[in-house]
Amino acid sequence: MATTNDLKNGMVLDLDGELWSVQSFQHVKPGKGGAFVRTTLKHVLSGKVLDKTFNAGVKVDTATVDRRAMTYLYKDGDDYVFMDAQTYDQVPVSAEIVGDAAQFMLENTEATVSFHEDTPLFVELPTSVELVVEHTDPGLQGDRSTGGTKPAKLETGAEIQVPLFINTGDKVKVDTRDGRYLGRASS
Repeated sequence: MATTNDLKNGMVLDLDGELWSVQSFQHVKPGKGGAFVRTTLKHVLSGKVLDKTFNAGVKVDTATVDRRAMTYLYKDGDDYVFMDAQTYDQVPVSAEIVGDAAQFMLENTEATVSFHEDTPLFVELPTSVELVVEHTDPGLQGDRSTGGTKPAKLETGAEIQVPLFINTGDKVKVDTRDGRYLGRASS
């Protein structure tokens, strides 16, 4: 149990038997009336987003979430197999749970897998990863380094937008949260 004053981003709440992750929260103290906490919650399994308001100081159930450092090993059918860095146990995680992280994972990628009662909930990658551009069309004569973007296919199969000066074979830094190009990777 915790109160709404203890809320933090990433905390997992148990509301009516369902698990919700706190995406953002804001304490509000209006001139009239009692204080309250406005939150944005994300359903851990379905990914549905919900805005919910709690009165300040109200008790909320927190779920016990075990975050483990793991290494992605390989894909087995629809499952992604991760290895626990501490115990060396191999754990299959379904594609639905891995979600968008799959497009930025290579074998041996480090990740954090969150579990609730030994059931995998979600996979978090580092904020940025370095990947090789597998294919992109060459920039045209007259293209400048400050200008437009073009599509590029990465070694994982993901497609992102990159600046015109990036070529096939370049290593780029990519934001795993939204797939943005962050810059060239230092080779």
